Amino acid sequence: MPPQGLNHPAPNSAHVVEPFFLRQPERLERSGRVAYALLVCIYDYRITLSKRELIEDPEESERVLKACHKRCAVRTLRVLEKNGGIFIKLGQHLSAMNYLLPTEWTTTFIPLQDKCPVSSFTSIEQMFRADTGEELWDYFSDFSPEPIGAASLAQVHLATIKETGRKVAVKVQHPSLQQWAPLDMSLTKFTFSTLKRYFPEYDLEWLSSEIESSLPLELNFECEAENARRTKAHFARIPELPLLIPEVLWAKKRILVMACEAGHRLDDLEYIDSSGIDRDEVSATLARIFNEMIFGEGAPLHCDPHGGNIAIRKNDRRRGANFDIILYDHGLYRDIPSDIRRSYAKMWLAIIDGDLERMKKYVCEVSGIGEDKFPLFASAITGRDFSIVSSSITKPREESEQKTMSTALQEGLIVDLVQMLGQVPRIILLILKTNDLTRSLDENLQTRQGPARQFLILARYCMRTVFHEQLDGIRKAGSLIWPPNAFRLLAAWLGFVRVEVKLEAFELWLSIKRVLGYQNTIDLGMPTPA
Repeated sequence: MPPQGLNHPAPNSAHVVEPFFLRQPERLERSGRVAYALLVCIYDYRITLSKRELIEDPEESERVLKACHKRCAVRTLRVLEKNGGIFIKLGQHLSAMNYLLPTEWTTTFIPLQDKCPVSSFTSIEQMFRADTGEELWDYFSDFSPEPIGAASLAQVHLATIKETGRKVAVKVQHPSLQQWAPLDMSLTKFTFSTLKRYFPEYDLEWLSSEIESSLPLELNFECEAENARRTKAHFARIPELPLLIPEVLWAKKRILVMACEAGHRLDDLEYIDSSGIDRDEVSATLARIFNEMIFGEGAPLHCDPHGGNIAIRKNDRRRGANFDIILYDHGLYRDIPSDIRRSYAKMWLAIIDGDLERMKKYVCEVSGIGEDKFPLFASAITGRDFSIVSSSITKPREESEQKTMSTALQEGLIVDLVQMLGQVPRIILLILKTNDLTRSLDENLQTRQGPARQFLILARYCMRTVFHEQLDGIRKAGSLIWPPNAFRLLAAWLGFVRVEVKLEAFELWLSIKRVLGYQNTIDLGMPTPA
């Protein structure tokens, strides 16, 4: 049983947070770091941009700008590390935005992925007492003083429940976040609004708005517990997918107790290979899991699937796959509205088929982006150069393609991209983030099949979504047994089955080609949705 105080407010919870006036020097120091670094970086960029106008040599001009990027990134990194908490979270997010930020910024922030603060065990005991009204040792017979993992917002300890002897994982929020979150959010908002004032073409206020709306949810572990339970229930209906969501035992706003489910990182290729786990099957499983989250009816979307939130372990007791995929950290979830999900499915079918006119139509429906910025959005959503998107996106990515995209960003497209991302619906930004993270996970697996199989799996989910839309349209027209409706239903079903059989055959053919050692590219030739 959970501590009795879980259902009642703790009588002495206020003592954890020090009075405002005692924290004033720290507040000023924290704010001062941000303001100073911001002003120095703005001055540095303005001076550098002025100098570049006088430099005739393109290579020298580029070198000067890159040096400025690096100086400002290093200054910012120091502030993020010193302030910690939400600033670490922001830095981690920025480090993954290589489609938007200069390389000097994203690579400089990479250490933040593994450099997270650790709260003292004493502070965790105090927080447990404040939030439950009981002592930590009243509930646990064993509680590891050192966390097994630490992130920007929380850390995880192994523990044993006294009453049952069950081994559990306890996720606890960094206690200091409660004190600093409001100030840190104000500083983040101030930073992006100030940048916009000096560099209006580089408007990133949409990023601070998204953080402002998502952070309260991530800081509420009761919401995370509900997301985990809901996701577990949804995927329980799809037992063929080897997805494991740790069972939640109980939760408070800053404490989450769950089943201990351990595994290895997905980029631990030595473990995967030595365990006899097929990397290609892992890649395909990830594609099915996240396509189900995006296209499944009533499925919630996990919007933060980075490498630290997913683990793998061998499981010979499963039928089919001989592994489990373990999904952690369910704080940031969204539900995709049906109309966006269906247009998004038709957009991807058009992309897979290389049909530019259909692409333009459904990109507009999904994001509101017009024809002028359509190529840019298509590249952002797919992570591929537009020349590939408009021909055959199932081709494996080549080094020359990545170089072309990087050059295009350096030549000014990055400003257009920033402005475009400020216009699209927030749910599309989170889908973009999920796409980028899952694409990175897949690339780290270094599979033999390339992207072709992932697109086959994507196409099947998209066709299923379109078929469900057709069914809803038929139902709205009246009874399914009314002859005209019955005929439409039969035609829709036959079309769906025909494509399913075709895609199944393609996937089998890819497996044969893999065994024979051929490169996996394939023309899917998807039919136009009604």
